[in-house]
Amino acid sequence: MLDGTRIRTLEDFWHAMGEAVNGPGGYFGRNLDAFADCHSGGFGTPDDGDFVVEWRDHEESRAHLGHAETARQLEIRLTRCHPTNRPAVGADLVAARGGRGTTVFDRLIEIFGERAPGVLRLR
Repeated sequence: MLDGTRIRTLEDFWHAMGEAVNGPGGYFGRNLDAFADCHSGGFGTPDDGDFVVEWRDHEESRAHLGHAETARQLEIRLTRCHPTNRPAVGADLVAARGGRGTTVFDRLIEIFGERAPGVLRLR
């Protein structure tokens, strides 16, 4: 179970998701690509592959993982990405700062839907 009242940053989400699936100190990705891999590659999922994630108070998380948090994450990514990716990341950053584009929350929901259909329960 994810407690949406405790997820205010993407880092909070990684921590909460890791513990929800794999117990205290558990890992379930630390970036969007790793998170997607955990769902589809068997990395970090329970051995039987049978799990459900209930995200309570997800609307609160949606607000915190909106455009401001997306911009913060893109600023971090811009300092680390390959130079050829900087124009695209920079454009995404401009959009996020303007309250436009896909948010971190949106992308997490997309990954659940693409890589683990039926696993997520929003409450």
